[in-house]
Amino acid sequence: MIKKAIKILKERVEQEFLPFVQKPSRYIGGEVNQIRKELGSCSLTFGLCFPDLYEIAMSNSGIAIIYEILNSISDVAAERIFSPWTDAEEVLREKGIELFSLESKAALSSFDVLGFSLTNELCYTNVLNMLDLGGVEIRSSKRKEREPIVIAGGSMANCCEPMADFIDLFVLGEGEDAVVELAGLIKKEKKRGTKKAEILKKAAESFDWAYVPALYVFEYANDKIKSFRSLDGKFRERFINAAVEDFENSGVHLKPIVPFVQAVHERVSVEVMRGCPGRCRFCQASFCRRPIRFRSVERILEIAKRSYEATGFDTISLLSLSTADYPHLEELIAKLQEYFNDKCVGISVPSLRVDQQLHLLPKLVNSVRKSGLTIAVEAADERLRLLMNKRIHNDDLYAAVEQAYRSGWQQLKLYFMAGLPGETEENLRQIVKLSYELAKLRKNVDGKTGNINAAVSWLVPKPHTPLQWMGQASAEYFHRARSIILEEKKRLNARFINFKFHNIETSLLESAMGRGDRRLGGVVECAWRKGARFDLWSETFNYDLWEEAFAASGLELGLEGQRKFDVEDILPWEHLGGPEKKYLKFHYEQVLGGLD
Repeated sequence: MIKKAIKILKERVEQEFLPFVQKPSRYIGGEVNQIRKELGSCSLTFGLCFPDLYEIAMSNSGIAIIYEILNSISDVAAERIFSPWTDAEEVLREKGIELFSLESKAALSSFDVLGFSLTNELCYTNVLNMLDLGGVEIRSSKRKEREPIVIAGGSMANCCEPMADFIDLFVLGEGEDAVVELAGLIKKEKKRGTKKAEILKKAAESFDWAYVPALYVFEYANDKIKSFRSLDGKFRERFINAAVEDFENSGVHLKPIVPFVQAVHERVSVEVMRGCPGRCRFCQASFCRRPIRFRSVERILEIAKRSYEATGFDTISLLSLSTADYPHLEELIAKLQEYFNDKCVGISVPSLRVDQQLHLLPKLVNSVRKSGLTIAVEAADERLRLLMNKRIHNDDLYAAVEQAYRSGWQQLKLYFMAGLPGETEENLRQIVKLSYELAKLRKNVDGKTGNINAAVSWLVPKPHTPLQWMGQASAEYFHRARSIILEEKKRLNARFINFKFHNIETSLLESAMGRGDRRLGGVVECAWRKGARFDLWSETFNYDLWEEAFAASGLELGLEGQRKFDVEDILPWEHLGGPEKKYLKFHYEQVLGGLD
């Protein structure tokens, strides 16, 4: 790698950029607990890129952990770079200012490595936009030796082929240990003057979680994959997700940065458990994040105390895919209450499952915010839940909700999913009926009706799950489902139930991109060039642009999401970590058997 000068844009940013944007505080840096090193004196520099707004990025615990881990290495520096909103992009382009880091105002192109966090399928155009704003070629095959190595991780790395043309290396699985190993290799090879292409090959040889797309080629037969192979037969052709072995002592953010702009979540976030024993058949994280690991009560309490002391945040959030499955939850809640009660600090316990343990929670968490209790029901019909391996029984659900009302909760937020295999119109009506009954349960407590916020999303058959072979339901089906639910609400005169429906078109795009192969790279680039940005945001999402981009490649967006695969097919993601095909096939057959 070429040792390059660091380009600092501080003066231009302050004089030509900040006075002309809507929210300058998104771009100024300098927050409490920010880490800033002298970039020129470090052996290796990372630009940690999050392809969304500051307010979203600052609520992401993953990037915060990697930030602290990398900066804890003496001769490594990591700085944050987030997507500028549309007004800020306009100023950057108009005045020819490169996208810059928050800490040093260093140009994106000055960093040795750019690391993108891919948290969802709809952030891809923002990745291209950030590279372009930073003066970096968007396609890896066109990048020059002086340009940064571009890596990406996060949940979408496990189905990353649509982004393969733009990323030099994907980190599959958990990043805490992997990023340290990768930084060590790059740093060593940089000192030797090794060229980027050779560094990438060495990483591919050294780590079974490192996927370098340029070293591999696909052969296609019409819409199917005929083969996937290493170009020279030298490199592994199936990858394994990185997993933190010592979760108890793995890296955490003990001094979270306190944002200047109100973030989506301003709280101390402590991950209590990694992995989920639930195995819901629609959940990619449940199947990909293995094995299940727990932190001790003592370690969690230590993290919470130190993070609180460093920030003053007034909420402690206990994170995991299923916090109610943490085996020492009762003891943990008691100790957190003991320490934080007199400090006016609340405890947030999301991701609760409705089982015998949940019955205890309202009694345990006197300090939990009582504004609303969230329960992921997924389906109103027990048969459908069982089909999805979501083992919630209505008797348990009713008992838990009534106990929650008795313990002070006044509102419920319920998550449902439509478009499940075997779903009927009556199942959709049951969503309203179940919500209605749960609201009426409050009458047993204080004579009032509970308030229900019911969020309905549309099933996306995710890679690395048993539903990966199935196609998504059509847009027409989802629009009809929405109408059925609203008609049933009107019939019951259930004004105390507020339904919020996920955007149907974004779900269609999510399915098409998440289940696509490398040939969708051209679609992503086309959509970006047409102006697609911030596709997760209703203010900016433009479905027509994406339909045009798919059509330009001879594809139809809706049909790509509805595409079915045969069990024998080579799937676009099956080489990218995740469970063995045989295991997923077993669960898939269980679903098919339940449909008979």
